[in-house]
Amino acid sequence: EVNMICSWYTAAVLTIILRGITVLFYKKGTDPNDKYSHLRIVFMVGLVMGIQAIFELNKMGWAYDPINIIKYLPVSSMYILSMTLGYVGLRYLEVSINSPVSNTSGAIAGILAFLVLGKTMNLWQLGAVTIITLGLIGIGIIERDLAEEEKLSNNEKIDAKHKIGPLALIFPILYAVVDALGTFLDDVYLSKLMSPEVALVSYELTFLFCGILAYLYITVVKKEKFNIFQEKDKGLAAIFETAGQFFYVYALDTNSVVVAPMIGTYSIVSVILGRIFLREKLSKKQYLFIAIVMSGVFILGFFE
Repeated sequence: EVNMICSWYTAAVLTIILRGITVLFYKKGTDPNDKYSHLRIVFMVGLVMGIQAIFELNKMGWAYDPINIIKYLPVSSMYILSMTLGYVGLRYLEVSINSPVSNTSGAIAGILAFLVLGKTMNLWQLGAVTIITLGLIGIGIIERDLAEEEKLSNNEKIDAKHKIGPLALIFPILYAVVDALGTFLDDVYLSKLMSPEVALVSYELTFLFCGILAYLYITVVKKEKFNIFQEKDKGLAAIFETAGQFFYVYALDTNSVVVAPMIGTYSIVSVILGRIFLREKLSKKQYLFIAIVMSGVFILGFFE
C-alpha cells in the first residue's frame, strides 16, 4: 500500500503536484459562456473516479460493503459540494485568485483537528504551518487588485468573467469552509471508522453517482449536447484529480493537523502553471509569498 511505499510527506507532495495540475486543466476546460460547465466537470470527474473505484475494488478482492457509501456520505457530500462550488468559481476568477483563497481550507481543517481532535505538532511544524497559512492568505488578498490594475495600466480589456467583482470571491470562500469541514470529518472517519481504501472507494462511487445525475440533468432535462470525447481538458483534469485523491487519503491518514495545511499549497503549483500556460500575470509580491509558502513546505519536509 501507499503508506508502506512512501512517507506521509511524499504522499502529500504528490497530492500537491497532482492537484495543482488538476486546477490548470479545470481552468482550461471551463467555458464562461456555458452555464453547465461545472456540471460537465462533475460528470467527467465522476466517470474517472468510478473507473478508479473498480480497480480499487478488484485490488480489495471485492470485499466491500456498499453500506459504507451511506456511512461516508457526510464526508463525500462536503467534498463534492466544495468542488462544485470551486468549478463555478473558475468561470469568474483567474486561477491565481481562485486557488489560493480556496485552499485556506487546509489551515481551517488543521485548526479544527488541533482544537477538536487533539492532534498535535511540534514547534517547527507549528511555525511551518503558520508560514504556509499566512502566505496563502497573502496571495489571495493581493492578487485580484493587482491583476486588474496591471490590465488597466496596459489598456487591456478586463475579461467579463473576471469582472464580476467581490461577489465572485464567495465561491472560493465557500469552497474553503465546506472543504475544511469535509477534511475534518474525513480525519474523524480515517482515525476511527474506516480504512483509507474503504473511504476512497466510498467517495469515488458517490462521485460517480453524482456524475451520472449531472449528465442526465444536462442531456435529458436541459436537452443540451454533451460529447465526452470533446472534453479533453475536463477529462485530463478528472484523471489528475482522481490520482491526487488516491494519495490524499493516505497522506491525511497520519497527523492531519500538519498535512491538511500543507496540501493546501497545491494552489501554489496551480498559480505557477497558470502563469506559464495560461499567461496569467504574477506580481513581485506574489512571487515573494510563493517563496514564503514553499519555505514552509520545505521546513515540514526537513523535520518529517
